[in-house]
Amino acid sequence: MTMGMSLQDKRRWRARIACGTLILALSCACFAIWLLITAPSDSSPRFARTGSDFGIEPVISAADADSDGVDDQTDILQSTRAYLATRPIYKSAYFDGGYPTDGTGVCTDVVAAGLLGAGYDLRALVDEDIRKSPEAYDVEVPDSNIDYRRVRNLRVWFERNATSLTCDATRIDEWAGGDIVCYANHIGVVSDLRNSDGVPYILHHRGRLQLRYEEDCLADYGEIVGHWRMG
Repeated sequence: MTMGMSLQDKRRWRARIACGTLILALSCACFAIWLLITAPSDSSPRFARTGSDFGIEPVISAADADSDGVDDQTDILQSTRAYLATRPIYKSAYFDGGYPTDGTGVCTDVVAAGLLGAGYDLRALVDEDIRKSPEAYDVEVPDSNIDYRRVRNLRVWFERNATSLTCDATRIDEWAGGDIVCYANHIGVVSDLRNSDGVPYILHHRGRLQLRYEEDCLADYGEIVGHWRMG
């Protein structure tokens, strides 16, 4: 194929072949990575169990804060899923008006959205509690736009206003979809899906590179410092 070509043409031809080979190799590598990321695994929601697989019935709350005919426990779970279905982009930023409206958010926004859909306005509730007992929160100047979006403040609020439950992930019958779980610097909502050991998944938002918002990591994310239930 290269017969009759000048030396310069031959070099150009070889360079094109080398470039094409490199592009093909990179494409194959990217495809392999994509397959690895999207391949089914035991931690994928498609392989998850539910409480009924372990003889655990879902918790139905006696409360219905927004009087919509859906109990709080179920409402929180459904509202959290509805929020995460919008696939918010992880971004830590101050929003005048409180609730982010640009499709971005952080872990606390998952909890706030879940509770808001059930009739609990965390922005107003946390602000009210901080102004009532600032010493409990160690907040000198209250700011309703950001105070409810801080994990440490939510931890205090839930301790003061919700039912505290076990932090032991192995006590699987004491966890239910719609509960709130808190770690040292992270917070989320407990899913009604469970792994093969019966440990629930969590619905949360932990960073820009997160592939799934519902993950099997309740017991693996770090020390659980809080577990609460509304209603």
